[in-house]
Amino acid sequence: MIIAIGADHAGFELKQELIDYLQKINIETKDCGTYNTDRADYPDFGHAVAHEVAKQSVQCGILICGSGNGINMTANKHTNIRAALCWTPEIALLARQHNNANILSLPARFISKEDAKKCVVAFINTTFEAGRHLDRINKINV
Repeated sequence: MIIAIGADHAGFELKQELIDYLQKINIETKDCGTYNTDRADYPDFGHAVAHEVAKQSVQCGILICGSGNGINMTANKHTNIRAALCWTPEIALLARQHNNANILSLPARFISKEDAKKCVVAFINTTFEAGRHLDRINKINV
């Protein structure tokens, strides 16, 4: 599995923590930036990760900004991207199971590193149930 990951300056430290964690559990990452804590604009990284997921060069993505909202909104502008803002493992699990989310968005300023790791594990280890949920997903794109 390869996961694209990106963050703005507010999410940089959590991004680095998650990259290290994912490598320890033998998951490859594609780092889409930012590469330091200098001020950075979240859309740049939201678009970069969404592009990788949309072209299927990776299996899924992780995005991080201060609240998680801006970077999540950016990713969801891309066709066939279903980014989900999550702050508990239960929400991450349901985002995959019911919504077939392909990007996990995390709020760096409102989640602990340990809870972020739990969200990542729930997200990557959960499969889409399809069934009635597929009909709903097919109604998302305009």
